[in-house]
Amino acid sequence: MKKPELLAPAGTFEKAKTAFMYGADAVYAGTSDLSLRTRAGMQNEDLKNTIEYAHKMGKKVYTALNIYAWDENYEEIVKQVKMLEDLKSDGIIVSDGGVVEIIKKYAPNVPIHISTQANTVSYHSANFWYKNGAKRVILGRELNKEQIKAIIQNTPKDMEIEIFAHGAICFGYSGRCFLSDFLANRSANLGDCAQSCRWAYNVYVEEHNKPGNLMPVEDDEKGTYIFSSKDLCLIREIPEIIRMGVDSVKIEGRLKTEYYLASVINAYRNAIDDYFESPDNYDYTKYLNELEKTKTRGLTTFYFNDRNNKDFQEYEGKQYNEGYEFGGKIIDYKEDKSLIEIKNKLKVGDELEIIIPNQIEVEIFKIDKLWDSETDEEIDHVNPGRLGQTVKIKLPIKCEKGWIIRRKK
Repeated sequence: MKKPELLAPAGTFEKAKTAFMYGADAVYAGTSDLSLRTRAGMQNEDLKNTIEYAHKMGKKVYTALNIYAWDENYEEIVKQVKMLEDLKSDGIIVSDGGVVEIIKKYAPNVPIHISTQANTVSYHSANFWYKNGAKRVILGRELNKEQIKAIIQNTPKDMEIEIFAHGAICFGYSGRCFLSDFLANRSANLGDCAQSCRWAYNVYVEEHNKPGNLMPVEDDEKGTYIFSSKDLCLIREIPEIIRMGVDSVKIEGRLKTEYYLASVINAYRNAIDDYFESPDNYDYTKYLNELEKTKTRGLTTFYFNDRNNKDFQEYEGKQYNEGYEFGGKIIDYKEDKSLIEIKNKLKVGDELEIIIPNQIEVEIFKIDKLWDSETDEEIDHVNPGRLGQTVKIKLPIKCEKGWIIRRKK
């Protein structure tokens, strides 16, 4: 067995640092202009800082340049590809054959990774991309485990296979969807998806023998979420994924919070490491319990185990987790009073959980006292009234800067 890479999203430089702290071997990131997340807070300077930071730690950064490009995009694409060659990016994630040719010309030393947007669901397609310069293929999420095994067995040994293991599922084929462009004039294939599949829809049928007389199909007062999918979760299948020889296990979510990243990455980091340490004692439930604390929708294995699975639609819409939320981030640890950047209201008596890197068990404690971070006066609560709002708390254990705190509601 080989240990797969744990690959995490990084929508900002700060999120990249959180991802690495909680065990990611690599992150994927991209600028808002040329990747499929125009609302991610990453520009060229942030990307440069992320790559340099990762390389100092012996980690990797794969740069997403995976839009389906118009001709007018190529001048900027050439500039960024040249920059990535100079920065020694560890890979460029790409969907468009035209962009592949640009990379081969202007960044010959940067490996090409074929995005899931390219809809690679067969070894024939994977081999086509290999012959055209690809080092890695990110498979479509529609595949089951037998199909993934077949692709691994029928592609060159030096071609890497990456699969998604956790996160949102697109209603469109491998994310290649035109619904958002049609309804909101925001193209998902240019990184500006309005997530139209998550909207509530009113469905009407034409009354029999009465053309133009539309009758509503009603669900409840919230509408009908006919396109919204549950989130993918393959934590139980980690042993199978490792045994089949997948090279990289990927978490979706460049727009997610640092709290989400810390929780999910830490769960998968521990799951992978624990399985290698003791395969016969793998117990997925303790990792799943952590993931349940961060979910916003139901969880599904999608088609991984069963092509006939139908349990992946979230007809009730978004299911916000009512038990836990982002409490804060440790800015400066002191034995008596640590400085915390708060993300939600905190008050004396609240139960908090410290998410400890490389440890699945959290440190649970209650807030006995709070101090104003500027006046050092004792207070009973604090609200996140401004960006970067801080407070002082006595923590029960020694912590590191950047650790994430979860609040139990």
